[in-house]
Amino acid sequence: MSAEIISLADVRKRRIEAHRGEPALLGGAPADGPHSLAERFHFWTGATGRRYVHTVYSLIECPAIPSGNYILVNRGADGVRSVLSVGSVANEAATLNLAEIRKLGAELGANEVHIHLLAGTAKLMKLVEFDLKGRLAPEAASASH
Repeated sequence: MSAEIISLADVRKRRIEAHRGEPALLGGAPADGPHSLAERFHFWTGATGRRYVHTVYSLIECPAIPSGNYILVNRGADGVRSVLSVGSVANEAATLNLAEIRKLGAELGANEVHIHLLAGTAKLMKLVEFDLKGRLAPEAASASH
């Protein structure tokens, strides 16, 4: 098993370069490929203006996760992402969290799951959830989960 440390600043810089028509590379591979590392991360901005990095998975490939925040997304053939649900899971069993996410994702027609695991505490997870809901799904911000 091997690991690679990814500098998010480098990913952002390479995405900016890609928009300027320059080839974006991440670890020597094109960043615009369907399974590239650059495609594995997405930043979502909350109502407060704070940005949250999320790891992107297909609904099928999403692993069991400890407690954390998620965004269920439908990504169209044109690459446009539509937010379907913003929430958090806090079951002690990571497999229960995954089951909850997959069930809701299947019901809503999601094909991507964006996971944010950096909140740290249950209170911070709820703050992240409501911040993201306030910007991405305003009608859901007042609904309890």
